[in-house]
Amino acid sequence: MSNGLPDYLKMAKANPMSNRAPWYKNTAPTYAGIFLWFAFWSKYGQAQLGAGIGAALLGLVLAAVICHTLFYMIPGMLGMKTGLPLYIVGTSTYGTQGGFLMPGFLMGLLQFGWLGVNAYFSALVINASLGKSEIGWRIIAVVWAAAAAFVGLKGIKYVARVATYVPLIPLAIMVILFAKSVGGIASFDASKLTHVSFINVVAAIITLVVGFFATAGAAGVDFGMNNRDARDVQMGGLVGIAGAAIITAGLSLLIAAGAWGHGIAAPITKTQPGTADPVFMGNLLGSGKVGNIMALLLALAAFPPACFSSFIAANSFKTTLPKVNPFVSVGLGTVVSAVLAVTGAAGNLESVFGLIGASFGPICGAMMVDYLLSGKKWAGPRAGWNMAGWISWALGFIVGILPNDLLGRFKLDFQLGPVYAFVVGAIVYFILAKAGLQPPVVPMEGAAEKEPAAAK
Repeated sequence: MSNGLPDYLKMAKANPMSNRAPWYKNTAPTYAGIFLWFAFWSKYGQAQLGAGIGAALLGLVLAAVICHTLFYMIPGMLGMKTGLPLYIVGTSTYGTQGGFLMPGFLMGLLQFGWLGVNAYFSALVINASLGKSEIGWRIIAVVWAAAAAFVGLKGIKYVARVATYVPLIPLAIMVILFAKSVGGIASFDASKLTHVSFINVVAAIITLVVGFFATAGAAGVDFGMNNRDARDVQMGGLVGIAGAAIITAGLSLLIAAGAWGHGIAAPITKTQPGTADPVFMGNLLGSGKVGNIMALLLALAAFPPACFSSFIAANSFKTTLPKVNPFVSVGLGTVVSAVLAVTGAAGNLESVFGLIGASFGPICGAMMVDYLLSGKKWAGPRAGWNMAGWISWALGFIVGILPNDLLGRFKLDFQLGPVYAFVVGAIVYFILAKAGLQPPVVPMEGAAEKEPAAAK
């Protein structure tokens, strides 16, 4: 280290314009693939229809706008303007020393939570399609997590070759299910379901969608560094994030409503994979065998995302823990993933999404304020530990996970934790930055001295 600049920053190189591509070749399809994961869309069904289809769709649209506008756009612009990855850009908000841990290490750590969720739901679907077994699905979950972690460490390039086409599987299945259920939508009667207030439905869906997306929003820096200009960033988010979220979760809601109108109930318990349940799909399509085949295909399509989660975690740990063998660090993380899966903790998506949203909400909020205060550009790495960033994260995280009732008399069952965390992180960072808690910027040679001409 010299002049206060760690080696990893001195070695950083911006992604040149010659390596970038239009939004429809990178950002949009990659983000859309995230929302096509059945663990996301299958949980939007009868449990969110207690106040009617309109309330559920409104909550979904609001959630999509929040994801695109608040959680993605600024990280995407930072990546596009600098050409640098998240763990470099984050040194402005958290410091040259603190940036290693936040958001870099935290991003890798939370990937094991995603691996646990993936293993849990994939195992449930596979087990249900093969014949339910209380022991069998747990064995499948452990094997699934271990296999994904191994491929993520050693063979991700092979998975990436097929991952481009794999998302077409859940999309095709959703279209088929919708075609079979659409005739029953007019007969759907929300009054026959357990009633949920309008505001609770909207809040629940916003909490789930934003919590699910929060880490991917911060990762917008890494997506943005492959974009050519602001239009690429905007369009990639509108299509791949807002559009994909509305289409996938919206179709799932309509499938559940239409199936109910036909007299077929979609599973709504936490131990069932919702509209991706093989029994539900078989009943809707009139063939249990077809339902089982579809379930297995959905599980197959979920394997590449599990591998990518492991790959991201491995890269993060290789950077932040360079002296630790990645097989050891990723192996320990995989054990945690397996435990989360077999105990069922990973199946409580409300809690999982809430925790992840509370973790990354204040990060996105602080990055937004840092960007705006710096004149809509990356300020550069700040020396040591930027306490404005760390304090804003801590307070935002606490608010995000507390079962607080910030809307008073409405008594929300879902507390909008990810959104609250974002707002608190943004406000606290602004106050502390104005109070002078930001350390000085360390001159950075090479990579980020100048913005690429087309990115200005």
